[in-house]
Amino acid sequence: MAFTAADVKKLREITNVGMMDCKKALTESDGDFDKAIELLREKGLAKAAKKADRIAAEGVVCAKVCADCGVGAIIEVNSETDFVAKNADFQQFVSDLADVVMKEAPADVDGLKDCKMGELTVQQALQEKVLTIGENIQIRRFERFDDSTINVAYNHMGGVIGVLVGLTVSDNLKGNDTVRELAKDIGMQAAAMNPSFLDKSDVDEATLAKEREILLAQALEENKSAAKPKPEQIIHKMVDGRVGKYYEENCLLQQAFVKENKVSVEQHIAAVAKELGGEIKLTRCVRFEKGEGIEKKVDDFAAEVASMAK
Repeated sequence: MAFTAADVKKLREITNVGMMDCKKALTESDGDFDKAIELLREKGLAKAAKKADRIAAEGVVCAKVCADCGVGAIIEVNSETDFVAKNADFQQFVSDLADVVMKEAPADVDGLKDCKMGELTVQQALQEKVLTIGENIQIRRFERFDDSTINVAYNHMGGVIGVLVGLTVSDNLKGNDTVRELAKDIGMQAAAMNPSFLDKSDVDEATLAKEREILLAQALEENKSAAKPKPEQIIHKMVDGRVGKYYEENCLLQQAFVKENKVSVEQHIAAVAKELGGEIKLTRCVRFEKGEGIEKKVDDFAAEVASMAK
C-alpha cells in the first residue's frame, strides 16, 4: 500500500516522532497506519533498553492532592537533562502519573507501571515518552496519603523539591482554611530545612548512639585544650545538651518554626490547635528532592568533541 508525504506528516503529528522514523515505519508497514504506530512503539522499547544504562539524575518532583477525594501523592520522575525536565509535556506526564498513584494506590513502582494510563499501561506510556523525547526516563519513587488525613502539597522551585504533609485533626477542624495554611507552612519548613526525621522519637538507637559517640569525642577533645578542664560527669551532661541540639536540627517537630523561630514547629501546631479550639497532629510528612542520592554523570566536553572529530 503506497503512502504520501501527507501520511508521514499525519503519523508524525499522532506520535510526535521524527519525520524519518515515521517514513521508515510506514515503509515497513506498507502504509498501514496502525501497524506503523505499533512498529514505532516496538522501536521505543529498543530505544528504552539502550538508554536504560544512562544516568537519569534530572527530572521533576510533583506533589498534589485530589480536590474531590482529598487523597495526596508525591512522585519523582527522572530524566537525563534539565532541558527535558522543563518541558511542559514532560511535566504534565509527571502530574498525570501522580493522578494514577492517587486513583489506583499501587504498592510500588512496578505496580504503578502495570496500572492503566488512558488506553495504555504506565509502562507503555513511559516507553512512548522515551521514544518521543529520546532520553532515559525513570519513575524513581512515590508516596500516597489516603483521605484519613488532611493532606496539603507544597512544590518548590518548579519541581526541584516537593513536600506532602498529612495532618490528623478533630472533626470540627476538617475543611478549616487555617489548618490548610498551617500544613502549607509545615511543607515550606520541610522544603527549606530538610529534616531527617518527623519527631525525636523516630530517631533510631543506632543513629543516636553514633551521634552521642561523635559528640562525646568532640567534647573530650575540646576539654583537653580548655584552660580549666571539666570533670567527666560535666562532659556527659554537655553531650546530653548537644543531643538536644541534634534533635532541634534534624527532627521536623523540634525544629525552630521558620516564620517564628522563638517557638518550635511542635509548639506552633499546638498554639494553632488551641486558637481554633480543636486538635491537630502532624501525622506524616514526605519530602522529595530531585536527583538526591543519584550520582550525576560529569561530561568531558572536550573529549566528546575530540571523539566526534575522529
